Amino acid sequence: MATTAIFPGRYVQGEGALALLPEEVERLGGKGFAIAGATAAALLGERLPAAFATAAFRGECSDAEIDRLAGLARERQAGVIVGMGGGKALDTAKAVGHALGLPVVVVPTLASTDAPCSALSVVYTPEGAFARYLLLPRNPDVVLVDSGIVANAPARFLVSGMGDALATWFEAEDCRASGAANMSGRPGGMTAFALARLCFDTLLADGPAALAAVRERRVTPALDRIIEANTLLSGLGFESGGLSGAHAIHNGLTVLPQTHAFRHGEKVAVGVLALLMLTGRDAAVTATAYDFCQSVGLPVCLADIGVEHPTREELLAVARQACAPGETIHNLKGDVTPEAVCGAILAADAEGRRRKGA
Repeated sequence: MATTAIFPGRYVQGEGALALLPEEVERLGGKGFAIAGATAAALLGERLPAAFATAAFRGECSDAEIDRLAGLARERQAGVIVGMGGGKALDTAKAVGHALGLPVVVVPTLASTDAPCSALSVVYTPEGAFARYLLLPRNPDVVLVDSGIVANAPARFLVSGMGDALATWFEAEDCRASGAANMSGRPGGMTAFALARLCFDTLLADGPAALAAVRERRVTPALDRIIEANTLLSGLGFESGGLSGAHAIHNGLTVLPQTHAFRHGEKVAVGVLALLMLTGRDAAVTATAYDFCQSVGLPVCLADIGVEHPTREELLAVARQACAPGETIHNLKGDVTPEAVCGAILAADAEGRRRKGA
């Protein structure tokens, strides 16, 4: 069977890289139309070229928001869609570009998810519950990351990105073991799995030092490596290696309203720990994952994402959503049941509480 790897057209990263945005948009041709959340607009608005049209992202990557922004871009005769901000703003911009058939440049202001590089938008309901994956026919034409901007964002966002990136190697390994397809519908090749492993190794080597740097708002080599791991390596690793249970459990957790205040990567980290229990990973590997989470402040139990004293019925609802038809948890070998997932979530939570002395 043929294997397939998926990449963005161009990846640009470094301190001061935002100055290259006009050049990158001009290279693609057409008038820039910037979609930015409130924080990104306040941070970057004065640094955008005067010729750019802009529109405010209202906070949720929903079908209604995609349609609204596509209509505005059409009215303003956009030639290039420029998404600026966090993961949901970027996913929305990618979906708008797809709807209009226009090139897309994404400018993450955070290293909080692996969304920027992917040909994928995660669509939610207007209330914030997971709705579906929107698979796009191509990746962004340019991903441009200014390390100086990321260094000045709250540390929690970088940590959340590390939680998202932590899933990359484990899920890619699950797909390699089962022969499951990546986001292209075909299995990944050796490049994808090597990049996924590099992502994991970089997190362990540089995560704590990168967190220290961002707390001091300094760009360091360790921070630049973690930005690349969170954004590029994790993006390439998940898209070309494949997803399994960690992201499916994340999607399940979104059915609990108390989790909505927590970041994507924070919930993915809980999904990773549950996945390790579900798949019976080696005890040393599981311990390494817990140690890493605790070293950078990622959640290790349900209470860390707002789920205090959950009922079994609540966790079964999470597990049923995680096991819904078409979910990525079915990329694991063998049959996976909601009861098994519920048990794994409880086991991961118990170990996390034990480690915290809770």
